[in-house]
Amino acid sequence: MADQVIGLFGPTASGKSDVAAAVTELIPSEVVSADAMQVYDGVPILTNRSPHPERLVGIWPLSHVASVGEYAPLAHGAVDEILEAGKTPLVAGGTGLYFRAALAELELPPAPTPGARKRWEGLYDEDGPAAAHAQLEELDPAAAARIHPNDRRRVVRALELAEGGRSLVPLADALFGGAWRHPTVLVGLDVPKPELERRIAKRTRRMFEAGVEEEVQSVLRTEPSVTARKIIGLDEVATLPREEAIEALIVRTRRYAAYQRKWLRRLDGLVMVAADRSPEETAAEIVALARTREHLSRS
Repeated sequence: MADQVIGLFGPTASGKSDVAAAVTELIPSEVVSADAMQVYDGVPILTNRSPHPERLVGIWPLSHVASVGEYAPLAHGAVDEILEAGKTPLVAGGTGLYFRAALAELELPPAPTPGARKRWEGLYDEDGPAAAHAQLEELDPAAAARIHPNDRRRVVRALELAEGGRSLVPLADALFGGAWRHPTVLVGLDVPKPELERRIAKRTRRMFEAGVEEEVQSVLRTEPSVTARKIIGLDEVATLPREEAIEALIVRTRRYAAYQRKWLRRLDGLVMVAADRSPEETAAEIVALARTREHLSRS
């Protein structure tokens, strides 16, 4: 299967890392991480870094301003290098944009005009969602038709793009379509919501037992970039008493998992595989699926 790529996407705590590692035990393969926070060094506990070998993990200091535009060519290089070595690249992650960028020649959204985001956020917050959405209807009716007025983040981003003569609609469509750089088998990990929430709670408490509070204090003694400061749990662990921080982090992680599950449902050609079982069982099904796809493509 060294002429195709396996893309493995799933919500946080779905077991991506363990499943990916189990796949590497079954076929010659290497894992390429597609996680926007695990690119940072110095936060292995907070970002739930895998104990298994993965490329593009811990590649930047916390002071670095990370971007998908900088990540994409690194991911492409890693995937191509693994293929040239006669192995199967396994792109695994839960950050939708990074995952898509690792697998495709993606036309990335342009950086916002300096000051534009703050200005549009000001319009949204001061004049209200209806006024901001009405402005979007004037600038980009197609985007306005697809974005709810209460979706602050997307309304603001759509206004940014519209101001620069771009539309959020074709960019959004490109995120979920095909156009893979190499033949790709796209797999999603399916974990029932109650089980996923149980795993999130268990993992969160394990983070504190492993010393995440000391890790966060170490982070705060540096000058983390604006992107590093977005790491889930950083603020909660830094500012709240332990039990309050645990509960707040569980709630925030569950919300993030719900967002990731929406990505799962929108990815074209995705095959869902049950992940509420051992990583080895899930990995065996993924490998069988990849072999079937490879056989069909050659027949």
